[in-house]
Parts: sequence; structure tokens; C-alpha cells
Amino acid sequence: MRLDFVVDKTLHGPGLFVRSLGWVGLGWVKKLDVRKNQSDGGVKLRQPPSAEVPARRVVPITSPAAQNPRVSMSFKKMAIPKSSSSSSNRDAEDKSQPLIPGLPEEISERCLLYLPYPYQALVRSVSSSWNRAITDPGFVVARKSLSLSLPYLFVFAFQNSTDRIQWQALDPRSGRWFVLPPMPCSKVVCPSCACASLPRQGKLFVLGGMRSDTGAAMQTTFVYRSSTNQWSEASPMKTARSYLTAGNVNGKIMAVGGCGADGIEMVTAVECYNPNNDTWTEVSKLRTELSKYDSAVVGSSMYVTEGWTWPFMFSPRGTVYDAKTDRWHLMRAGLKEGWTGISVVLDETLFVISEHGDCLMKWYIPDLDTWQCVGGDRFPCETVRRPFAVSGLEGRIYVVASNLNVAVGRIYQNQNGAFCVEWKVMGAPKAFKGLSPSSCQVLFA
Repeated sequence: MRLDFVVDKTLHGPGLFVRSLGWVGLGWVKKLDVRKNQSDGGVKLRQPPSAEVPARRVVPITSPAAQNPRVSMSFKKMAIPKSSSSSSNRDAEDKSQPLIPGLPEEISERCLLYLPYPYQALVRSVSSSWNRAITDPGFVVARKSLSLSLPYLFVFAFQNSTDRIQWQALDPRSGRWFVLPPMPCSKVVCPSCACASLPRQGKLFVLGGMRSDTGAAMQTTFVYRSSTNQWSEASPMKTARSYLTAGNVNGKIMAVGGCGADGIEMVTAVECYNPNNDTWTEVSKLRTELSKYDSAVVGSSMYVTEGWTWPFMFSPRGTVYDAKTDRWHLMRAGLKEGWTGISVVLDETLFVISEHGDCLMKWYIPDLDTWQCVGGDRFPCETVRRPFAVSGLEGRIYVVASNLNVAVGRIYQNQNGAFCVEWKVMGAPKAFKGLSPSSCQVLFA
């Protein structure tokens, strides 16, 4: 079975302008006028010019059984079972108020499934039936089954002059920025908290930090879900801490080190958060106190180092946590000596980008306990300036810099097996002037 849809849409600036959706087979046309456009800073909304003529294209939509016989067309069939009375009431409401009048429910649901982030949350206000459909647990399951989620770059930033914090999300394909809802606690000093993520699940975690009003360390755990575009508060950590580091080890979030409640005493306790049952458990403690933290996760091991500090007179300390044995051991000499910048891991390979000079990029060779420079393009340090926050996924490195300019590096291997990089710079809107990144994470949304 094949149904042809005519979709008229106009792209104006950074926004999306959907004009009409027509069903050729039945001659039905549903007008949908959604004019939500962002300004340069992703803060204000503006209207596109009405005189602009939309482009027309034909989008074929084939039966999902032909694409994947195991994937059901209706995501409601994937929903979590509810009580019979609740289900009957909801079924009655759905029948009385269709998603899109004139279209079969399965086709209407398919249209909603293809809405990109973050428009799923925005269109919940269109009608009660759309709100029920998008908030249905089966909606997220269906998007994952159809592989409709795409990677977005989430940036935790603060204003240099006021220390005001905010979260922004960047679509690397279009260059559009979206403002996230504020965290439950806005009185956090940047960069005193730590961030980690479960990219494939679309979950972002913000741990601990220091309150700007009292100067006390916090135990809080905030969770952002891209599927709902909302924050929630999870179980707190057992130990209040700030200026800590965090990472995702085998699907669990590790909180390592930091300063204690008084902001002076160093914390050696390490905790592990299980998102499935919302619990924190203590694991093996650090063997030594570190003055500051940078970390990277490779496989089931978490590398933690304090890095080099000016005037580079003392060799940095480093330690490695093995999740299989729940033990810490000393970091190899070549690894810690060459760790001279911010780290990122791609496909089990550790990369480091120096924050000094020409921002040299190199990768670690475990068998030789040595580092090798990455070939290819030179890092665009003229336009992408410190401070840096870095993240990576699926062969690409994202470096967020001052004013939230972003350098995207595509990693590839040459004929000799050595790594090379190709850089592309994405300039930020003028409204982001004065913003500095504290952390960045790549999530699927």
C-alpha cells in the first residue's frame, strides 16, 4: 500500500513554517498554520512574511509493514497497560476527537511521530487528543522502533557578567538553537556541578554543585528527558559535593570526588546512580585527593585526572576505576603525562584537545602507552576560543567555545590507520555574546 502526501512548507530563518497537508488519495486538505519561529538567540518568536510562496514537494509514505513487519503502525498498541476504566474512557475520548479530522488514526499517529524535536512538546497545546497521543508512553517506544530520533547538542552555559545559567540545544543539521526549560534549581554556580548523559535514551543528568546564595554544596540530581522536554528531580546523592566529575559507565551514572559541604574539604567518596530504580549506592573510594577533575569513560573503565596546571612544575595525578572489579588503580605514566587538555571518547578511543597554543589534538594508543597527533585540518582556534566544552558521538566531536560558537570535527582514518579530523565551524547567534559553556552533551531526541 502506498499513500502520497502533498506537504507545503516554508523554511524561514531558523524556524519551521508548515502551511498545508493534503491527502491526494481522498482529495482531502487539512490546513495547519503553525508559525513558531525563533530569533537569533532562540529566545523570542517572530512571524514569517505572509507573501513568501511555499515550496511544494511530494512525500511518499509507505505501509510500515512493508518497511519493517515487526513495527506496528499504531504506537498506542505499544503503550503501558492501564486500568480498564481508564482505558475505556480514553478510547471513548479518542473516538469522539480524532487526531486529524479526515485521516485514519494510524496515518495521523504517523504524522505526529515524524515531528522533529522540540516540536513534539510544542504541539501538545494544539488539542487534547494531540496531547494524549504525544504523552502516551508508547510514543517514545514507537520513535525508537522507527529510528526517528536524531542527535542534538545540549549546552549548559552561563552569562559571564551575571552568572545566570541556561540550557540551549543545537540542531547540528540546520544550525537552529532551542531554549530548554529552566532547571528546578536556578541558584547553581557554574561550573560547580557535573553533567552526564545516556545519549540513546535521551536523558541528561546534572549532579550536585554549589548554591550561589549560600555557598553550600548540594546533593541534588536533576534529570532532563528529551522526549518530554521537561526536568525532574531524582533521588539525591548520599554526599553533598561541588566541583565534582561524572560519567556514564555501563548505563549507570558515576559521581566522583569534589568539594564537601563546607566547600573546603575534598571528597574521596564515589557514588553510582542506577536510573532504572532511582537509587544511589556507594562504591570504592578514590585512593587519593585530586585538586581538580577531568574524566573520560572508555568501555567499563573511568579515567580521572587533575591534568596539568600552570606553571607545569608538578606532574599531574591520575587514577582509573574498573567497574568490573570495583577497584581504583593508578593511571599509567604515558596516559597521565600526555593528558594536556579536555577529553572526549569516540568508539572506545580517547582524544584530547589542548586548550593552549594551537589547540593541538591527539589520541591515546593503549598498547604503547603513548599519544599521537591527529592529522587533517588544524583546529580553528582563531574563531573558536576558550573556554571549551566538548562531547562526541558517532564519529563527530563537538567543541563548544566562548559565545557558544561550535566547531564540529569529523573523525576518520587514513590509509595508514592514523586518525585525521575535518573541522567545520558553526557560528552562534549574536544574542549569545557573553555566554560561556560549562558542559555539553549529545543526546538523541
